[in-house]
Amino acid sequence: MAGITEDRTLLPEHRAEIAELRAFLDAAPEAAEPAVLWGPDGTAKALPAEVYEALLVVVRALSEGKAVTVAPVHTTLTTQEAADLLGVSRPTLVKILDRGELSYSRPGRHRRVLLADLIEFREQRRAKRRSGLDELVDLTEEAGLYDD
Repeated sequence: MAGITEDRTLLPEHRAEIAELRAFLDAAPEAAEPAVLWGPDGTAKALPAEVYEALLVVVRALSEGKAVTVAPVHTTLTTQEAADLLGVSRPTLVKILDRGELSYSRPGRHRRVLLADLIEFREQRRAKRRSGLDELVDLTEEAGLYDD
């Protein structure tokens, strides 16, 4: 299998089949038995839990019309790719890098960000935002702003 460790973006091209697969996976009970993959020659192979979980994540995203990129964790990204993944502009990402909020390397003239570091940074930002929103809700409840 050539290119197995390359980044690959999958687009939701077969929406009906993907929706059917999602319904099947969502209806499946928590399996005591591992999921099984059948090969073209009829042999069966049990899927490890992390592979099955990845399959669930991919199917759910594709069924929602989202593209999915599969990439090895050691992948390095350009500043534009990293900015796109965070949903910010490239200049905003560069400011984040310059403030030291996210580590990067500079193998040549251009900065590179490890995908693993970017994912961790994104999760930390999400947790911080959730915490801030929870605090805001608590304050507005204490102030009685939700009372009719």
